[in-house]
Amino acid sequence: MGRMKTYRLAVVTLCAAVSIGFAMQQHDARGKRASVMQLAQIEDTSSAALPSLPSDRAAEARLPAPQHQLAAAVAEPQIAPAVLPEESEARPTDCAVTMEARTGAGAMVTLSLEAPCFASERVTLHHNGLMFTEVTQPDGTLRVEVPALAEQALFIASFANGAGATAMAEVPALPFYDRVALQWRGKSGLALHANEFGAAGDEAGHVWAASAGDLARTARGEGGFLTRLGDAESPEARMAEVYTFPAAAAKKAGAVSLTIEAEITEANCGQEIEAQTLEHRLGSNLRARDLTLTMPDCAASGDFLVLKNLLEDLKIAAN
Repeated sequence: MGRMKTYRLAVVTLCAAVSIGFAMQQHDARGKRASVMQLAQIEDTSSAALPSLPSDRAAEARLPAPQHQLAAAVAEPQIAPAVLPEESEARPTDCAVTMEARTGAGAMVTLSLEAPCFASERVTLHHNGLMFTEVTQPDGTLRVEVPALAEQALFIASFANGAGATAMAEVPALPFYDRVALQWRGKSGLALHANEFGAAGDEAGHVWAASAGDLARTARGEGGFLTRLGDAESPEARMAEVYTFPAAAAKKAGAVSLTIEAEITEANCGQEIEAQTLEHRLGSNLRARDLTLTMPDCAASGDFLVLKNLLEDLKIAAN
């Protein structure tokens, strides 16, 4: 009986020892796993390499520094979204080109162009064979008055990149006017002159660029006026001069002599000049004629050539 007690005590003691050992092993294993997990977390989340840990210090003592670096690493990507609102607020500019045509007195048409993306840009205007170049204002607008050459007048504005616009205008008064245009390109030195009823020199009936007349005089049937089109300062500019006479309302009968003058300059001497005339007369369709002129050499600079018989005189009947 005493021996059985001894066996039982030994068995209990052995079981207790095994349990205690097993518990200690579990405790040690947990401690090791905890240390491994802590180290794994530091290596995975820190933005910088950790220094080696001393054997006599706990791993927890090194945690604050990596956590501070982690916060900085997480905060850095948040800088980019702060810029995004400014970019999202930017809106594309409306670059549409528009043009309106409004008919006025004297069979004139006022063109109003709006091209917000073409500030101070060269633009070519076309109308029934008439071509001239202008330059838009700094805000992309342009306003110009053009003598109509058709009752159903179509106008086209075109920029160098192909952008442009069109506009239409009804010009019912055109049949009451005779209209002659001279157009050229570059610094040709050309000019259109109209001598009304024998006027010459500085007389009121001598109409040209330096004495262009006015619409009020034309409305009274007393004489015509000249319109100069184009920006002469732009390179290789297309220029035009258009003479208008109120043939159906003239107060005086007679003739208007039309001539073309060419000043010989350093820019055109010894060169071949090309030009074109457009004529709209009462009861007839628009007529176009090409001109080619060979200028004298530069020794003649400052002189003028008077080109007669290139344009037919206007025959005016009193009304």
